[in-house]
Amino acid sequence: MESVKNAANYVKESVQGGGATASKEANKNVAKDNNASVGSRATAAKDAVGDKFDEQSHETKADTHKEAAKH
Repeated sequence: MESVKNAANYVKESVQGGGATASKEANKNVAKDNNASVGSRATAAKDAVGDKFDEQSHETKADTHKEAAKH
């Protein structure tokens, strides 16, 4: 039963990591957009850094759950 729970948590973390990746990429595009205001670009750059942290966090948790589900 525990391995099923770990597998479900792995899927959840993988999906959340994918969302963070998509958000990071969108923010990177805004940060590079010369037509966006300086404030918008700066905010997007800051948000992209936060998204990168979230992405890595979810990937780490997903890997942990994946390994636990194997046992």
